[in-house]
Amino acid sequence: MSNSAQTSASSRINALLDENSFVEVGSYITARATDFNMTDKETPADGVITGYGTIEGSLVYVYSQDASVLGGSLGEMHAKKISNIYSMAMKMGAPVIGLIDCAGLRLQEATDALHGFGQMYLNQAMASGVIPQIAAVFGTCGGGMAVSSAMADFIFMEEKKAKLFVNSPNALDGNRIESCDTSSAAFQSGDTGLVDFVGDEDTILNQIRTLVTILPANNEDDMSYSECEDDLNRICTGLENCVGATDIALAQISDNGFFLEVKKAYDPSMVTGFIRLNGSTVGCVANRTEVYGDNGVKDGEYEAVLTSHGCEKAESFVAFCDAFNIPILTLVNVKGYKASKCTERKIAKTAGRLTYAFANASVPKVSVIVGEAYGTAYLTMNSKSIGADVVYAWPTASIGMMDPVAAAKIMYADEVAGADDSLSLINEKATQYRELQSSALAAAKRGYVDDIIDACDTRKRVIAAFEMLFTKREDRPDRKHGTV
Repeated sequence: MSNSAQTSASSRINALLDENSFVEVGSYITARATDFNMTDKETPADGVITGYGTIEGSLVYVYSQDASVLGGSLGEMHAKKISNIYSMAMKMGAPVIGLIDCAGLRLQEATDALHGFGQMYLNQAMASGVIPQIAAVFGTCGGGMAVSSAMADFIFMEEKKAKLFVNSPNALDGNRIESCDTSSAAFQSGDTGLVDFVGDEDTILNQIRTLVTILPANNEDDMSYSECEDDLNRICTGLENCVGATDIALAQISDNGFFLEVKKAYDPSMVTGFIRLNGSTVGCVANRTEVYGDNGVKDGEYEAVLTSHGCEKAESFVAFCDAFNIPILTLVNVKGYKASKCTERKIAKTAGRLTYAFANASVPKVSVIVGEAYGTAYLTMNSKSIGADVVYAWPTASIGMMDPVAAAKIMYADEVAGADDSLSLINEKATQYRELQSSALAAAKRGYVDDIIDACDTRKRVIAAFEMLFTKREDRPDRKHGTV
């Protein structure tokens, strides 16, 4: 396979790709630097194995860093090999997968190594939105390599041994790794939202294979279709009970229950992930108020509100789907914005960016209002007003400016203050307001909802909507790019 011995770097490639499909590129390349006694040091493949192979028959390009060669440090030729793989992948329109175990910049090569890093960054920037980029961290990923990983579309991280950081935890003022390991998979997935998937090495490699099989190969040719073996008209009995647990709802409506959740540990009140409908990949965004474990026990509850982290998470996911022409399904259950000092620092900006992402996306967009849909938070969640192509609502959905009881208290404040039985009056006025302004029927009469559907029919109605939208074409204003 390589001039280097059979290392973990090559073993990972063998475990990731289809059997005997890997072809190495640049196996004889070694470091060309001579300063600091580099001529006396063996650098097989210059610490990175590069090449191409297949996953379930689909072409992918791979680089895998070898920590046994100068700690996997990135030097001039190391970076050039990765850049070469990117160049080939762009020409062929195939994903790039990086298996990372890198001690950082190779100090002995200084500016040559820096230039190589810069060329890598440039290649990643040019590939963004053209081919999927996947990074998987198995060992150290520090400094500039952490920036490179962050430029990928999806990041996987080994849960125990992997370290991802720009600054080492102990280099942070007032911090020790024992008290707060900012380089850990738990921190990078749950606190920062940088990492999408966490698990042991075997799990990560299997997850990468699954992800590659459902993603388009590039932004023009979609080879991710598969034959649907599930009933397209299958009734999803009991789906109305999943208003809070929308991740379960998405799994139920998907072909054969398939659901791959992205950034699961980061702000669970917002769900992002992929399902299959009639054999096609669909990106999903949903509000979530309940989380259940594998044993069926409720693990957590959340308000039906937008948070800054949730908006940030959804915005990047929607942008990815739009770049690769993946249709978007939204399940809506939101009544406003989270009210806290921490959230207030960013919520206006992140909600603005999510609104822009949905409005700017030209792919087929379908929304299903499953619970509450109040105020401008509802507008942000892929409403008809900002460009959703088809909007459905369950019969029990409530759509409007705010909760009917709160609206009645404001609108009839004087009457309530002078009433003998204020509670009865509020309930009476709230009922009237709900019927006239906040029901699914009221929204449908005004054209903001296309149809009111039974929850059990969601799968077949959503599939039919996406089939109708398959040939959608929608132009955007002539511009270089938006600035939101």
